[in-house]
Amino acid sequence: YLLRIFIHMDQWLNACVACERAITIVKGASFKKKKSIKIAKFTIILLLIFNIFIFIHEPLYRHLIDDIDEDTNEKRIWCVVTYSSSLEIYNSTINTFQFFTPFIINLVSAFILITKKSRQQSTIQLKRNFKDILKENYREHKHLFIAPVVLVILALPRLIISYISKCMQSSNDSWLFLTGYFISLIPAMLTFIVFVLPSKFYKKEFNKSIVQYRTTIQRRLHIAS
Repeated sequence: YLLRIFIHMDQWLNACVACERAITIVKGASFKKKKSIKIAKFTIILLLIFNIFIFIHEPLYRHLIDDIDEDTNEKRIWCVVTYSSSLEIYNSTINTFQFFTPFIINLVSAFILITKKSRQQSTIQLKRNFKDILKENYREHKHLFIAPVVLVILALPRLIISYISKCMQSSNDSWLFLTGYFISLIPAMLTFIVFVLPSKFYKKEFNKSIVQYRTTIQRRLHIAS
């Protein structure tokens, strides 16, 4: 239950970062960083409450059952979730919404960022064509389109598994479900690789943070010695 909440939190936070990038370009000099930090803190709390609330039905309908494997005659304990037909529809709807909404927000935010930035540059650089500027900005920020697509493809097994309600008759079947489930966890581990490393700005800020932390640690160790 907690794992599912944190996975969806990761997706929503990525979407929020994408929104902030777009808002920064749209507002320009009128963008207020302090106000943005306050909104970010409130948004994190709100998203956590939202995800806990919409998935609260899951732990309430879980129960343990004893099962004997027909192949090995070994006793196994399964954690099973049983829903009514209406709750099954609700669960499928929520999973679909949670899966595609952050993905769409990422793409729309990237489109707004590149389009708005290109228009701003075209008003300053009058001799350049808008389409050429747009292509240049797309090449610079194409990772903002590629990253969400890669992450959503890797997360597809989790969505497919959430729609499957059949029971496993053999322990051999569990490997298929487990493999798909673990593959769906990869996006949460690739956030740094697909969002930070391809971006010159984020990579520069990351290196700057590393230098600051290194300096702080060295200073404290020197004082301690």
